[in-house]
Amino acid sequence: MKKIILKKNKKVNKWLFWTPRILAILFVMFISLFALDIFDSNLGFWGTILGLFMHLIPSFLLIIVLLIAWRYNLVGGIIFIGLGVLYFISTAIRLWPQWYIALSWSMIIALPAIIIGVMFILNWMKKRKR
Repeated sequence: MKKIILKKNKKVNKWLFWTPRILAILFVMFISLFALDIFDSNLGFWGTILGLFMHLIPSFLLIIVLLIAWRYNLVGGIIFIGLGVLYFISTAIRLWPQWYIALSWSMIIALPAIIIGVMFILNWMKKRKR
């Protein structure tokens, strides 16, 4: 019986370890897709390179947060949750009289960040119990 529990616990640990990391990588790739609109502009080579760099700054920041979360689950989880909440609040403030309009489309970005952060924190809690 104990072996079955240990095997099951090991599978949960693997799942809880890899899922937030894979989701975070996919999330960075999703955010990076928004940078592709720079190619619609006729800015020339160097203008396009500069514009692409500027559009990819959020992706670079998310990669840094992912690297932090990979090593320090709690800190990275808190940062991911904070970024998701910060994004939602900033869009609600920009659309203040009709803040509820921001609810649907801002959650497309905020909710995955919050879920990833919660999963990193759950991984930290699971490791702490051992």
